[in-house]
Amino acid sequence: MNDLGIKDTARRALSGAVIAVPGAGGPLGRAVLLRLAAAGAIVVGADNDPERLAEAVAAARESTGGGATVTGEPVDLLDPEATRAWATRAEREFGRVDGLVHLVGGWRGGKTFAETGLEDWALLERLLIRTVQHTSLAFAEPLRRSERGRYVLVSAAGASRPTAGNAAYAAAKSAAEAWTLALADHFHTSAAPDRLSAAATILVVKALVHDAMRAGRPHAKFAGFTDVKDLADAVAGVWDRPAPEVNGQRLWLTEKP
Repeated sequence: MNDLGIKDTARRALSGAVIAVPGAGGPLGRAVLLRLAAAGAIVVGADNDPERLAEAVAAARESTGGGATVTGEPVDLLDPEATRAWATRAEREFGRVDGLVHLVGGWRGGKTFAETGLEDWALLERLLIRTVQHTSLAFAEPLRRSERGRYVLVSAAGASRPTAGNAAYAAAKSAAEAWTLALADHFHTSAAPDRLSAAATILVVKALVHDAMRAGRPHAKFAGFTDVKDLADAVAGVWDRPAPEVNGQRLWLTEKP
């Protein structure tokens, strides 16, 4: 393992791969961009916050001494046509698309089931489901054409065991998982026998933590949380495994509920 925590096999698997990363501007997006760029991937980021995205892209480029190809552009992932146009541009510019790592997130919740606001569902349905629908539909065929296509969704353990105050969030995450598993079935059923090269995979965490959170709450233990750097390593590791091994799988980075 090298000094960035990336296995040599993952580096070989990702070298030259073209990976799209929607939601690239947040703490997790920044960690994923750094990992993919360090592994030799061509990274195509997108976010709805241009300033935050520019900072994440610059950090990823600087992490490799300017040797990595990392781009970013604002894309409205709630617009299906804009999302398809982004996929088309990426494939036209780089000749292929080998992966999409879906990092668009959001959370709303309450203390009790009775306090659940349907306005929370309306927001989460857009952020957590619509964006998955639009990116998967836009990138499904480019990924299927790739020799190492991967669609990676980050989900939450709460989708498998919803709590009373988390109804809207858990339901939205569960729907996003179901949609991703349907994409996995598309990859499976459309591939020639023993020739599956594309996969849709779900990485499951309890919750995420990053350095700024620890600095803001120095006495918190964040028990069971996954550090964004560790999740970024897990993302890179998806390319290290054969498509049949990860297609349609939930890969747990926390204890199963």
